[in-house]
Amino acid sequence: MLCLTLGDHLRDRGFCVLEAQDGPTGLGLFRLHKPALVTLDLRMSPMDGHAVLAAIRKEDVETPVIIMSGQGEMDDVIRTLRAGAFDYLQKPIADLTILDHAVDRALERRALKRGNAMLSRSFLAQDLQAPEDFAELLTMNPRMRDIFRYCEAVAQSREPVLITGETGVGKELLARALHKSSRRPGPFVAVNVAGLDDHAFSDTLFGHVRGAFTGAERPREGMMEKAADGTLFLDEVGDLGQQAQLRLLRVLQEREYHPLGSDSPRPLRASILAATNRPLDALRKDNAFRTDFFFRLCTHAVALPPLRERPEDIALLLRHFLFHISQGLGRTAPECSPGLISQLRAYPFPGNVRELKAMAHDALGRCGAGLLEVAAIPALRGLATQAAEPQPQELFTAWPVLPSIRAATNALVAEALRRAGGVQKLAAAMLGISPQALSERLKRQ
Repeated sequence: MLCLTLGDHLRDRGFCVLEAQDGPTGLGLFRLHKPALVTLDLRMSPMDGHAVLAAIRKEDVETPVIIMSGQGEMDDVIRTLRAGAFDYLQKPIADLTILDHAVDRALERRALKRGNAMLSRSFLAQDLQAPEDFAELLTMNPRMRDIFRYCEAVAQSREPVLITGETGVGKELLARALHKSSRRPGPFVAVNVAGLDDHAFSDTLFGHVRGAFTGAERPREGMMEKAADGTLFLDEVGDLGQQAQLRLLRVLQEREYHPLGSDSPRPLRASILAATNRPLDALRKDNAFRTDFFFRLCTHAVALPPLRERPEDIALLLRHFLFHISQGLGRTAPECSPGLISQLRAYPFPGNVRELKAMAHDALGRCGAGLLEVAAIPALRGLATQAAEPQPQELFTAWPVLPSIRAATNALVAEALRRAGGVQKLAAAMLGISPQALSERLKRQ
């Protein structure tokens, strides 16, 4: 009866469950299917739980085994723990959340041990095991290749991964590559959490039950539920408020969440990836960013380098963009002049890969067939003479009357938006501020 109850409960959680009524049958299923977890009753015949555990540990020391024991069997429990069992549960199991916690902890430790083993192998290997997972991120940069190897090693970990990097470097592309590498069957679900207030954050991620608040006439499935057995990607996590940080911290620690208006917890079945354009040091020193949340979020941390630190990728990416954009326009992609590539390698690319792609779109509209020259990219005009231009501290020396701070700031923002073609993310990168800070500044003008 207990076997059926536990089996049905675990199936409801999405697990594939194999059941055996005796030790020899269970051992045969273990050898055939190599399950991720074993729950084992001590009182069985003709082969008891001690013998089954010993046989499992003789063949496999990694798979976690949870022992089911009745009252008065503590000596037997201690014996099994010394023999390599992960945990024990006392029968009868009245509260199935106890089982859920034991299963989640066992699978988490298994994933962590496998991740550590993969990480060790990846640093010894020269090549990716599945390079096709990272095919969307074109690069010839050795640092990027090291990042891919690290991501491949931690992709199957149940711990969160924090991706940092400037605006436009490809953080979401890397998150999608991590999802592919994890081989999780569920979907990749991306949410930009910047600007969400406390209620909107909880409702978006956790969902709500009918009647949770005024206007909640029907239940809503949250993003954590939609990403079950897959990956939930939280973009711009560096801009979360403290209450949202605390709620997400509890989810990461307990691996469960409550939909708004519900007293019943639901298990977190999604892997959590997060991204921010703020450097790790800046997050660590920010008093508005909780220390406990910071350390829980960046169990695995990846810092994507800006495009200016990967100059060998500029020509590769430009030709890739030109080819695919030209295909969409029914044109032949133009060749790039050597002078163009040289100028691009000297350009700082504040908007990174996203800016280079925008340049390619614009350049194709400016040039005809043939060679793509420097003149087709306005941002490069005058680049060769920048060294002769005045330094920031010299910009206003010839001005008889200085502008006010407000006027100077408004003019600077307007020029950045002009150069960025109205794209606020790109303009913010040029100004060295976050898109949210630029948006707030524009509202105050």
